[in-house]
Amino acid sequence: MNRKPLIEARDVTRVLPGPVPVTLVWDINLTVRQGEFIAIVGASGSGKSSLLYLLGLLDVPTLGAIFFEGANTTELNREAQAKMRLAHLGFVFQFHFLLPEFTALGNVMIPMRKKGALGEAEIEREARALLAEFGMEEYAHRLPEELSGGERQRVAIARALANRPALILADEPTGNLDSKNAQQVFDIFKRMAEKNGQTVVVVTHETHLARQTHRQVQLLDGRIAANG
Repeated sequence: MNRKPLIEARDVTRVLPGPVPVTLVWDINLTVRQGEFIAIVGASGSGKSSLLYLLGLLDVPTLGAIFFEGANTTELNREAQAKMRLAHLGFVFQFHFLLPEFTALGNVMIPMRKKGALGEAEIEREARALLAEFGMEEYAHRLPEELSGGERQRVAIARALANRPALILADEPTGNLDSKNAQQVFDIFKRMAEKNGQTVVVVTHETHLARQTHRQVQLLDGRIAANG
């Protein structure tokens, strides 16, 4: 299937300024297509998370550009980039970052409230449907402290999907999970890509999980060493 490019890094370099500048990634050229499930792999310090944050518009390149659906995002100001993230991107991190004072349902409703496109009743309906999709409907009114690690991460994924993003970016999402829950998370990502047509880019150090994706992008010292 000839899928369209969704997000592209073109000649991207990111340098942290300072007395001794640090280059995080060098001359990255990467195209991620609609419906792909991709793993970014490599040793610690190879630039995996740095590349993910650039693709997710959480950071900006020093050189080069990030394109989303053909639009050069580096030409946008930070407010416009934030709106693009809210509308089109979803994020999952190693630590779930659920707000402790909100229930599972409340946490999933937050991005939809922030976007402001739906009424409150519809927001709650959508949030409940997402929790049900991940087997968490019966836990809707529990606080994060009342959930297990795997349950919290499933709620975090549901929250990332709240605005039906085209692109989901996950940074070591299984780092704090046991093998069973880690596999469940990857099964969810695979289903999102293959059944829903969403694009998933995940940073992981777990090689047996990375092999389950459509493609692995290996970084070495901030450069792409292998792509396939």
